[in-house]
Amino acid sequence: MTDPSVVGPFAGAGVELPTMYEVRQRFDLLPAVDALAELDASWAGGSGRLAELDPGASVAVAVGSRGIADIAPVVREVVTRLKAAGQAPFIVPAMGSHGGATAEGQAEVLAARGVTEAYVGAPIRATMEVVSLGEADGIPLFLDRKAAAAGGVVLINRVKPHTDFVGPIESGLMKQLVIGLGKQTGADHYHRLGVVRGLEDTIPTAARALLAKVNVLFGVALVENEEHRTAALRVVPPHEIEQVERELLKLARRHLPGLPLDDVDLLIVDEMGKDISGNGLDPNVVGKAAAAYSVPRLRPRISRIFVRDLTEDTHGNAAGLGVTDAITTRLLGKIDGAATAMNAFTSCSPEDAKTPAVFACDRDAIVSLLTTVRPATAADLRLAHIRNTMNLARLRVSAGCLEQLPGPPAVIIDPTPRELVFDARGDLVSPFGD
Repeated sequence: MTDPSVVGPFAGAGVELPTMYEVRQRFDLLPAVDALAELDASWAGGSGRLAELDPGASVAVAVGSRGIADIAPVVREVVTRLKAAGQAPFIVPAMGSHGGATAEGQAEVLAARGVTEAYVGAPIRATMEVVSLGEADGIPLFLDRKAAAAGGVVLINRVKPHTDFVGPIESGLMKQLVIGLGKQTGADHYHRLGVVRGLEDTIPTAARALLAKVNVLFGVALVENEEHRTAALRVVPPHEIEQVERELLKLARRHLPGLPLDDVDLLIVDEMGKDISGNGLDPNVVGKAAAAYSVPRLRPRISRIFVRDLTEDTHGNAAGLGVTDAITTRLLGKIDGAATAMNAFTSCSPEDAKTPAVFACDRDAIVSLLTTVRPATAADLRLAHIRNTMNLARLRVSAGCLEQLPGPPAVIIDPTPRELVFDARGDLVSPFGD
């Protein structure tokens, strides 16, 4: 019997597909740096509190779930230096409810990022248990039980604009301390409070209180450029974390890559996943998010979004489904429903786990979605195709998009017209690889 969840195509025979052109964006790149050299240069100025620990004291090194450039070698170098200082480091996952909100799942996410005991030289001690550390201005405070029992805590995270809110502190060391090390319990409480008082207030308020209560030794803050290479790294003493994070966020925002288009009828995305963005599809790129509390975005204005697949490193977590209009049976078959729902409900955004229309092949999805956009001919239809919302240096756009694009050197257009090519199954042959 035909699966009733698989639909289409709808009126596909009457849709003429547009001619496509390859486009390359040339960003005003923040120069990449040698991450380990930067860590060495700022180590002495940021790690002074290590001298206050007793010899052999345990140190919890917090590592999150994001796909961060150089994360594994940076963690390994931090571990090496902690050992050289006479301490006993171990790794704690700092990722809220990710990994299906299980200790085993969170350890698996770290391993997918290359952070394993064999590589970094320190044991992975994962737990979902937390301890309560009181409250601050009505906000309950929680901390990973193993981190709370350690002699000190080290935070390692990238600083970048958040996907759901805007403020002077967004995604970085302070959010990792609050939500990452708050595990599922803390992440749930903070997001629920964020619905009424805003995460831009909840996270900094809780972080300041935790920094006063927890023996945070230092943080390692990273910033990436438009090509997702490390462009800045600072070892930051705890009393400077908020100030430094504010400065680095401004830098990261200036170098956040995006689409060179304001209006798109249909965006085709090869893959989505938690390793790409906390929302699977970065709202800063697609212009919208499923969460009701997410900050409105004025651009880009995208009518329909079709996503072809999930990344392997997302481990079945399909957060971001609520933004999409269509997916494939291929993507559907990779979804871990429990992990996706846990993430969505913990972040107070059950709509983020809603399943869109499911199609047996890419062609059916594309032609069906094109029947739902504004009246357009193949010549003026605005269609864009990207690999994911993290890799935006290269994309394909239809002829109808060309007049929107900025001129060189920001954008270089290959004048060779190309057709959308489908294989025997009706799946798109992507120019970006599988």
